[in-house]
Amino acid sequence: MELHVVINGRKDLTGQLYNQLRSAIESGRLAAGTQLPPSRLLAEQLGISRKTISDTYAQLTYENFLTGVIGKGTYVNARPSKVDRKQSHSELASFEVIESWRQLPVFLRHPTLEGSLRYDFIGGATSKGQFPQDDWRRCTSHALRQIAGSKGFYSLPEGLPALRNAIARHIAFSRGVNCQDEDVVVCNGAQQALDLISRVITRPGSIVAMEDPGYPPARLLFGSHGATVIGVPVDAEGIQVDKIPLGTRLIYVTPSHQFPLGLPMSQERRVALLERAYELGAIIIEDDYDSEFRYEGRPTDSLQSMDERGIVAYVGTFSKTLLPELRLGYAILPPAILEAVIRAKQLTDLHTSTMPQWALAKFIAEGCLLKHIRRCHTIYAGRRERILARMAGDLSPWFEPVPTTAGFHMVVMCKVPFDLALVIELAKKVEVGLYSIEAFYFQQAPQAGLLLGFGAIDTLDIDTALDRLRDILQQVA
Repeated sequence: MELHVVINGRKDLTGQLYNQLRSAIESGRLAAGTQLPPSRLLAEQLGISRKTISDTYAQLTYENFLTGVIGKGTYVNARPSKVDRKQSHSELASFEVIESWRQLPVFLRHPTLEGSLRYDFIGGATSKGQFPQDDWRRCTSHALRQIAGSKGFYSLPEGLPALRNAIARHIAFSRGVNCQDEDVVVCNGAQQALDLISRVITRPGSIVAMEDPGYPPARLLFGSHGATVIGVPVDAEGIQVDKIPLGTRLIYVTPSHQFPLGLPMSQERRVALLERAYELGAIIIEDDYDSEFRYEGRPTDSLQSMDERGIVAYVGTFSKTLLPELRLGYAILPPAILEAVIRAKQLTDLHTSTMPQWALAKFIAEGCLLKHIRRCHTIYAGRRERILARMAGDLSPWFEPVPTTAGFHMVVMCKVPFDLALVIELAKKVEVGLYSIEAFYFQQAPQAGLLLGFGAIDTLDIDTALDRLRDILQQVA
């Protein structure tokens, strides 16, 4: 790679070179320890004499900007960078827009490795121990071979045909979703699917209805597009359909495993929701984020499979079944919005990275995904049972679990009043990560409870963590 230097004309060559190198060093663009090209090579690159280069290097060395190492070359010296004042966001004409983004709260941010706790009940996370590294490595090698044989063009915005086919087959088998390959749009996680659908349906002032309590990143996303988000209360059967307001264009629900409470939507409520959406001319987003893990009762039909009018957009993700780092999700779209969403996807990022697409297509086609889900199901079922046993035992004076049949998190509601925030803070000091559900409420009055994710905590650690929670409660509650 060549050093970026621009020489104009044939006058004051030494001065031009000197000023550019000094400016690059002072600004930090040339970091301390960076090796500069030998004078001969730089002279050839710029089309000037080697003496000009040598004289400039000598002057900068004399001023302590550079240092020469015999037999190795010329390097940038360590020195504090000159910091020029830059405009703040408050000085820009778009101040209000920037400030609105700066003030958005941060939800569900997973800790870094350094900041993680020993016993963490964080939701939406999985442990690396059960991920099939060998299978994925083999599928990644397959992906590299596929890319090596291609011409280096951009790919399709809707996703690789092989992956769209694999997804269509997988969800038809596991969730009974009615779709063809052409209905599938591959996205960078479910969050992008929500973004794309919202982009093509809403405008500033459009009404979006969603469950309350509900998924904050979805609410914040819809609001960032200028939509008016209405929090609709949920009961034991799901979203209260009769409270979805007139004028609603988009309805966001998590019917299989309501987020965060975990309750499944009843069959009667599903029928009522479809009818209400049809009356309003609205699109329903069915976020089926972790229903692959079902522990009790018979599977329920997805809204998409019940939809006879083409008003349900089914959104899924592989972040929960595989790894969050993959950032692969998908949307099964009704004909009314399919073409528009593909156009929006193309404008947003052209297409999702093809290498993980090839790898995942191979992973699904060979049955690795189903095998992995079954393995995780057994592990998660054991963890769930352990937590439920403790909630029915020594933790029963303080908590009552919300009935749930799927997923890898549960909510336990506080049975008696106590300082939950204090309990969470004290738990951190003994390496236990606990998370309140209060932040998931929007317009409804918050309830006191904990979201207990059991995807990332080892089974053998659950009792230790809950022992520490019990000890804290005995002290403060």
